[in-house]
Amino acid sequence: MTTAAADIPVSGTTSSNDSSRRLGSTFAALRVPNFRIYVSAHAVASTGTWMQNIALEWLVLELSGSPAAVGITMALQFLPMLLLGMYGGVIADRYPKRVVLMITQSLNGILSGALAVLTITGHVRVEHVYLFALVAGLVFVVDNPTRQVFVNEVVPDRYVRNAIALNAAVFQTSRLVGPAVAGVMIATVGSGWAFAANALSYVAPIAGLLLIRSADLIRTQRVERAPGQLRSALRYVAERPYVAWTIVLVGVVGTFGLKFPVVLTAMADETFGGSSIGGAQLYGLFNVVLAVGSVAGALIAGGRTHPRLRTIVLTGAAFGAAQFAAALAPGLGVFLAALVAMGVVNLAFQAMANSSVQSWVDADVRGRVMSLYMLAFVGGTPLGGPMVGWITDAFGARAGMAFCGLIPLLAAVVIAVVLARHARAERAAGLVPA
Repeated sequence: MTTAAADIPVSGTTSSNDSSRRLGSTFAALRVPNFRIYVSAHAVASTGTWMQNIALEWLVLELSGSPAAVGITMALQFLPMLLLGMYGGVIADRYPKRVVLMITQSLNGILSGALAVLTITGHVRVEHVYLFALVAGLVFVVDNPTRQVFVNEVVPDRYVRNAIALNAAVFQTSRLVGPAVAGVMIATVGSGWAFAANALSYVAPIAGLLLIRSADLIRTQRVERAPGQLRSALRYVAERPYVAWTIVLVGVVGTFGLKFPVVLTAMADETFGGSSIGGAQLYGLFNVVLAVGSVAGALIAGGRTHPRLRTIVLTGAAFGAAQFAAALAPGLGVFLAALVAMGVVNLAFQAMANSSVQSWVDADVRGRVMSLYMLAFVGGTPLGGPMVGWITDAFGARAGMAFCGLIPLLAAVVIAVVLARHARAERAAGLVPA
């Protein structure tokens, strides 16, 4: 009897300890003071970014009356990444990352302020928005890969995956606030003041970068100028199929799956435009609901220390299936529920893919590999944005959204089949145990 009793866990104690360990692993990176400063500043800037994104997309729709124009704006914003993407990674590997980020954040604030002045004074035209998107895209080329790899200097290696997931969770949490505030501002004082608020929000990341303690940063060796650095990074990725396949799937999802500004504006305006909620407010609601699922997905990914490539591929397939199902939703309530599911699997996929690629590569090529990652992730937008916009214009919002879900789903299935065949071939050749 004594032995049997000893084998039974005490009710509440074990589950409580397990819950505490899971909670601790989910927020482990917050133990680092520099990361707490960094992520707090990121929360403020992200809220402003979401406000501007919503206001920008709605402004383009108001000025042009066409979802295709929203797609063109997205294409111009990411065209520099397509043409110059990997050069941003070279800068991230070669120069002090904190200094680079201070410059890029300052430029973003100036650009947003200029757009705010044009819009508030009533002089803005769709051509101005196109130019803003293009110049902001040039800044993004340098800013994004640098931010991706700077986290490796802010936290120790054991916290990097968790820090990346928490960054994503903070970005999506700000999505709960930014779109709602933007929707109110658009309806009351106009889009220009949302741009002004975003310009002001860039004070936070600049101040945060200044407050970070230099002595506590984990220094990484800067790569000296040398010929062939881009080619060597491409060879590096090609020699590691698990990195290459992850980047391929990320590219397909980014090119075709994440065209929410195009399809959600159309769903708000066309499909559910007859509801009691106004179009701009409904679009803001869609983004808030999507963010609720996204926060959950990022936190789920943050608790996974070593996700396998199989898990990443399955999560990518689940995202495609969820978006395809959302396109077929018969009513607003079902559509909102589908958006939550989309958010969960989308951010789980993004966070696991991003953190895995960073952990799989060496520090001296991380900036260039992550610039290739971001090139795949957003560089296809000049193709995907107008294509989805055209499909949405020609066949309706539901067709556009269904297309955005079907392509990532098919890509994940193809990659899963290729990986399964490769694994069977390796087992047949005796390279790996059955």
